[in-house]
Amino acid sequence: MVTQRSSRVRLEWGPIGADRIVEPDCLAVVVDVLSFTTALTVAVQVGAEVYPYAWDRQDLGTYAAARDAHHAVGRYEAQRSDSLTSVSLSPRSLAVSSGLKRLVLPSPNGSTISFRLRDSGATVVGVSLRNRAAVAAWLDAALEDDPARVLALVAAGERWDDGSLRPAVEDLWGCGALLAGLRDRGADVLREASPEAHVALAAYDAVADDLEAGLVACDSGQELVRAGFRDDVVDAAQLDVSAVVPVLSGERFVDARRPLGE
Repeated sequence: MVTQRSSRVRLEWGPIGADRIVEPDCLAVVVDVLSFTTALTVAVQVGAEVYPYAWDRQDLGTYAAARDAHHAVGRYEAQRSDSLTSVSLSPRSLAVSSGLKRLVLPSPNGSTISFRLRDSGATVVGVSLRNRAAVAAWLDAALEDDPARVLALVAAGERWDDGSLRPAVEDLWGCGALLAGLRDRGADVLREASPEAHVALAAYDAVADDLEAGLVACDSGQELVRAGFRDDVVDAAQLDVSAVVPVLSGERFVDARRPLGE
């Protein structure tokens, strides 16, 4: 059952929420600020094609090898490793990597949702604070080309210890940031936004003057800071520093600005 059907701009949480608002031919935007879509933005910017994958799958290595791809390890596993070459969900680890062409990047939330949406018939896009203006411009053009097309924002959220969804304010802000980017462009589509989408926009406006402070102070940010990953939170707070538009093509995210096969 599709919810928010009367709205052209929709917002829901997590994988089940994605199922409720995403429909064939819509633009499905996955937002996981800490940290899948931030890591995705960085990886695509350094030239990698990124394969989303479900979390905790035992065949990760086999899946990556079949695609001649590296696979990321968990952030905490990389922290424990003596290797300086490990790539993980830490955006900083991806920014300093070299020769990374294909990467399988699993995560419990944003990547799992993206993997789930591969066969939905939707155009799946990854957005972070870092690339939100670029994605807003790309979406604005796509929505103008088809005035009936739906924009479905999926806030990934986090997980409680029992595996249930924990709504995460940073993803609400990320959705709102994208909507603010569309607003700045004068996009008419916001006239048809759901109440849920309007709440995200208002939440972003409340912290837009100091995103870094908000991300560092929020629960997910504090968890990373305590674990020694403050730099990842700071990197995630950088607004509009990347021009990439990661769009899922088959199994992998590629930059929509780059011709396929390049």
